Amino acid sequence: MAVRVDLNISLDGFATTVDQTPENPMGEDWGRLTAAYVSTRTFRERVLGDTSGEGTTGVDEKYASAYFEGTGAEIMGAGMFGLHLFGDDPDWRGWWGEEPPFQVPVFVLTHTAKPSIEFANGTEFHFIDTTAEDALARATEAAAGGDVRVGGGVDVVRQFLRADLVDRLHVAIAPILLGRGERLWDDLRGLEQGYEVVSEVAESGTTHVTFRR
Repeated sequence: MAVRVDLNISLDGFATTVDQTPENPMGEDWGRLTAAYVSTRTFRERVLGDTSGEGTTGVDEKYASAYFEGTGAEIMGAGMFGLHLFGDDPDWRGWWGEEPPFQVPVFVLTHTAKPSIEFANGTEFHFIDTTAEDALARATEAAAGGDVRVGGGVDVVRQFLRADLVDRLHVAIAPILLGRGERLWDDLRGLEQGYEVVSEVAESGTTHVTFRR
């Protein structure tokens, strides 16, 4: 069992964007940041439900497919579920639709009490107000021997990194500069110590860097 993180970040280390508008709620920068991942065959099939086989099949696809392999449970923040936008809507089931790509128990760290939600494909969202350590203990039990993935957002990931709870951190560094947002690396000086670090450049220009114990 391993605790894993996969994040898309910019050359200057930002994992979030700030150019969202009501007309474009994701923002143009988010599309630039995640373009290589979104183009993969795995993303198109697992997230968009596209079973045509379309999508890239190179280095980016290798990491995209590994994102879902061996995962027994997921931990995410309220923002990744969408509670920050629809927290007052009792019928809100997340912005992943009726077939969320996780297909495992997902523990959402939030201060907003909400009943658990189950989907037909095996995804279960459980809403908990607790520490990173306790969330990991719950997720580990639910994973039943599988890996636990800390999905995001960046604040949640940084909590787990600061607590030294992550066994494998994979960052896909897009060849773009954002200049603003939330940076992954702030106050994490020396993080690389204790990890083996390898990198691989994809056809898209994305650099995949993996920190592994």
